[in-house]
Amino acid sequence: MIKGNKGEWSEIYVLLKLLGDGGIYAADGNLKKISSVYYPLIEILRKEKKQTEKRYLYDDSNQCINILESSSGEILLRLPINEFKEKSTLLLKEINKIKKVKGTFAIEEIENFMQSIQCFCLKAPSQDKRDITIVLHDTNTCRNETFGFSIKSKLGNPSTLLNAGKTTNFIYEIIGDLSSDDINEINLINTNSKIIDRVNTIFSKNCSLNFIETENLNFYLNLSIIDTSMPEILANLLVYFYKKDDEVRAKSVKDLIQKLNQINPCNFNMTLKHPFYEYKLKNFLTDVALGMKPSKTWSGKIDATGGYIVVRKDGEIVCYHFYRKNEFQNYLINNTQLDSPDMKKYDFGKIYSKNGKNYIKLNLQVRFM
Repeated sequence: MIKGNKGEWSEIYVLLKLLGDGGIYAADGNLKKISSVYYPLIEILRKEKKQTEKRYLYDDSNQCINILESSSGEILLRLPINEFKEKSTLLLKEINKIKKVKGTFAIEEIENFMQSIQCFCLKAPSQDKRDITIVLHDTNTCRNETFGFSIKSKLGNPSTLLNAGKTTNFIYEIIGDLSSDDINEINLINTNSKIIDRVNTIFSKNCSLNFIETENLNFYLNLSIIDTSMPEILANLLVYFYKKDDEVRAKSVKDLIQKLNQINPCNFNMTLKHPFYEYKLKNFLTDVALGMKPSKTWSGKIDATGGYIVVRKDGEIVCYHFYRKNEFQNYLINNTQLDSPDMKKYDFGKIYSKNGKNYIKLNLQVRFM
């Protein structure tokens, strides 16, 4: 029996809905369809473990989907388009029936249909950022192009854009005097918001945090390839995320950018109101979305060559095609926030001493809202 969470079932939902709809609309920075930008579907390519690649060919003239063996071109099955529409509607209803966002569940009728169309897993295996490979017709170039899209769903828990790990720890030197009693007091803080409270207690003792380096050198160099200022920008972003100002704490990337603009920690020349921080963070989010991983050397090569497909809460699917970079970047800025992962798992948030100096690590995780 196949089981998956809402996000995993959403990947099959996108497969079925695309084949039922026969194309997909582009979206603006607020997930609204752009009615004038539509990409007709030609086919979907899917390969699973120990299976040969299958082609799901959209045949509008005969109102059917032809399922072919990719290597031989042999037609394995032909089904009416309406069946895919019906099954996508059923799947959406079943996903929405599940009240608990966490946990996995089975949907027997959908599983039976999946097997009939040579689809045996919820998620096609992939080593990169793409979740689905699609051939679309580009009306601008009048060509059929193959693209890899990453799928993000708003039907379940918000997904992460940048996953947490020890690789995403930032190391800060604590500037100011802390006694051993102060350090013990701070490290013993064990509230529900312990990291926030520890950071704010450090500042309450007239200390500050000075960024030294990331724990992982490869991540530092990846960030530096995107922009030489990026490690410092993100280090300050993290501090502003954990630090409360007048009991107000910014979480969204958009709000944190406003703080960066106000404080200008990198001392950019802002006299002519150039959007330094917004521009640079848009590039960072875009590179993370399309391929950059902290632990792997980033060459700038894009994995998700198409961009993102997003399943909205109402079940509509829209896409952010990399060709329309502005809308894609606005979507990323408008829909992401920083998050605080498990402190013990990733070994951060505790003051430690080395060579007579005090340090603390803060972890960077970016999640969709």
